[in-house]
Amino acid sequence: MVQIVFIGLGAGIASALLFASIASGSPISILLFYLAPLPILLAGIGWSHLAALIAALAAAAGLGVLFGFWFLIAHFVGVGVPAYLIAYVAMLGRHAPDGTVEWYPVGKLVLWAAGIAAVSTALTIPVFGSDLDSYRSTVKEIFERVIRLQLGTPAGEPLKLPNGGDPAAALDLLATVMPPIAAAIAMLTSLFNLWLAGRIARVSGRLKRAWPDLSALNFPAMTPVALLAAIALSFLASIVGVAAGMLAACLLLAYAILGFVVIHQLTRPLTARSVILGAVWLVVLSLGWPAIVVALVGLADGLLDLRKTNKPNSNLPPNKPN
Repeated sequence: MVQIVFIGLGAGIASALLFASIASGSPISILLFYLAPLPILLAGIGWSHLAALIAALAAAAGLGVLFGFWFLIAHFVGVGVPAYLIAYVAMLGRHAPDGTVEWYPVGKLVLWAAGIAAVSTALTIPVFGSDLDSYRSTVKEIFERVIRLQLGTPAGEPLKLPNGGDPAAALDLLATVMPPIAAAIAMLTSLFNLWLAGRIARVSGRLKRAWPDLSALNFPAMTPVALLAAIALSFLASIVGVAAGMLAACLLLAYAILGFVVIHQLTRPLTARSVILGAVWLVVLSLGWPAIVVALVGLADGLLDLRKTNKPNSNLPPNKPN
């Protein structure tokens, strides 16, 4: 138990330092900031979920003492609790009748990451406003300040975009699309840190669970219904619509991940596989919006079973974490 406490405290200090690096304003600090969940995840995966909990609490408390209450809340809600929950779920397992351990399905783990990212991002909404108008007004004001700073436009002068576009329309667009994008980035960051923590734990011999087989990735049957409901609710002209848009973006990202898994598996027999995969990844990374097409491939696989694989039974409740 003493080792768990020291591991948790050490991971908490590391996470707090990575999180606080954003205050320096240097370009490398952005990368370090996004790695803030990594020490907590590594403590939870390599040692115990209790170590991850101690790390989350220690990091938030340290930031609160040094930088104030809002830093405490920002780390606890945006980094500490999400990292602890993901580490906890990742290490859930149960003993099968033959004595082997059945680990929590990777598909449900991806959905947990989607839900946690959507909720943690939605919890920041009250910081910007209590209703839709005040929320978007504050978001637009923040983006206007950033654009003015980048263009060197003083506050008293009219804002002019380099391409001659309408600044008001551009700010309206940013206020609409950035909240779901922020949630998707939070989910992607969590999954990347989870993967990296798993790799580090595996190399160091601390990974207790088997490395997941991504080719068997699949989602529960009701996931498309949840996605459609989130998309429908996102059209509401209220804070609920903003939060639903965040969830919809995260679920679409989950299906995009599934779509890439499907594409990688379906192209295995092809001689031009490397060219096809390279082209798909290049188009998605350079343009962005084709990821929606990849997400539709994932949706089609859930409905039509494009891979024709035997799905594992993931409906049974898992046991406590090992």
